Amino acid sequence: MKMEMPPFQDANVLVIGDVMLDRYWHGAANRISPEAPVPVVKVGNREDRPGGAGNVALNIAALGSAASLIGVVGDDDTGKDLHSRLTAAGVYCDFLTSADKPTITKLRVISQHQQLIRVDFEELFDQNDIAGLRERADGLLDNVQALVLSDYAKGALQDVQTLIAAGRERGIPIIVDPKGTDFERYRGATLITPNLSELEAVVGACTHEDDLVQKGSKLVNDLDLEALLVTRGEHGMTLIRPDSPELHLPARAQEVYDVTGAGDTVVSVLAASLAAGYGLAEATALANLAAGLVVGKLGTAAISGPELRRAILAEQGSERGIMTAEQLAVAVQDAREHGEKIVFTNGCFDIIHAGHVGYLSEARKQGDRLIVAINDDDSVRRLKGAGRPINPVERRMAVLAGLEAVDWVVSFAEDTPETLLHLLKPDVLVKGGDYTLDQVVGGKFVLSYGGEVKALDFLDNCSTSAIVEKVREIGE
Repeated sequence: MKMEMPPFQDANVLVIGDVMLDRYWHGAANRISPEAPVPVVKVGNREDRPGGAGNVALNIAALGSAASLIGVVGDDDTGKDLHSRLTAAGVYCDFLTSADKPTITKLRVISQHQQLIRVDFEELFDQNDIAGLRERADGLLDNVQALVLSDYAKGALQDVQTLIAAGRERGIPIIVDPKGTDFERYRGATLITPNLSELEAVVGACTHEDDLVQKGSKLVNDLDLEALLVTRGEHGMTLIRPDSPELHLPARAQEVYDVTGAGDTVVSVLAASLAAGYGLAEATALANLAAGLVVGKLGTAAISGPELRRAILAEQGSERGIMTAEQLAVAVQDAREHGEKIVFTNGCFDIIHAGHVGYLSEARKQGDRLIVAINDDDSVRRLKGAGRPINPVERRMAVLAGLEAVDWVVSFAEDTPETLLHLLKPDVLVKGGDYTLDQVVGGKFVLSYGGEVKALDFLDNCSTSAIVEKVREIGE
């Protein structure tokens, strides 16, 4: 399945559920307590992050989508801090406030990247705490393209059926991250996303793939769902729909560092993708890719739009190699968003020789990414005359793409690369040979927006024209 970056900027998602603050205390643990056989942690760093439904909304905003959040917090400094953090990240928060219960907080003590203990500060919210929640939801639902119900069984979603009904009235997808064993309460949702343990607690043990699909399909039919997505840890994900074959997606993580918040990431990417107009299969593939990224981070963490775009490019083999101008523009934008410096050079590169290799290695050292733009065959013919190029453009590009110093290769049909320069706006324009800076084509344009122009020497006695002439002499 080919993956593409959805237009997340066009998506607007409402998240309703249990919000909480994830608190991390980091420190060294170099001795055992004399009071009990437990490590003593000297706390050196403290970090607070939105958790639960807050992390879902934060992830949606990080993708570039509009995110709104409804939940319950306590009338305390923690609730105010949570509101401030989310608002600063671009999430619109409409919180109900409990007068007698604290904002839910999970404290994790960590040493050497290992979680030693988790301490929860919470009291379950009741009907009095969620009074007016449906009215607040109605005020936002008309302007969103997806609804997420993030259930951690803390009390915010006691009337979940009224929220599902409100979403169905508006014809928008409803994604539920479920909790507990009473899945009947999620009847009528578009999609629920239990992990395998949560599913088996409801339908019984799934001993093999067919068993999982059979029991999952029955649950979809029984609960009037459109789909069921089962997250399965190292075994990836399985999407089950009534009228389509099951879709198994393998796990993407290269190294599992921390699974905290991975489910939130899955739900976030699913919701934002569906809100942006993608189908369930495509949205699930993107969510699977994002989950592989987030488990490589410590604690609850948001996957940004640029991070996901880079992963998609890598999936398509687009991190390096031959590209069209349009593909290259996307790759350059992604690299720039990651703070990378773009170097551009151009030429015919008809017969690659030691001079070219040395020059390109030096060019690559001027930044983080090197683009090599080459004249196509007609352009070379106009510049060099009949009989050139010796090698057609496809072969020249293939050889250049195989060099370690070269990140991207693109061809152009004009006599100069000025059109490409205007499209890509590289940070550094490099030219090889006996050029002065004012002779470098496109140099004035690059300098006009603050870029650099540099001239580098080829190795002595290395020239394509000289090589061609010598071959001709041998042939005679």
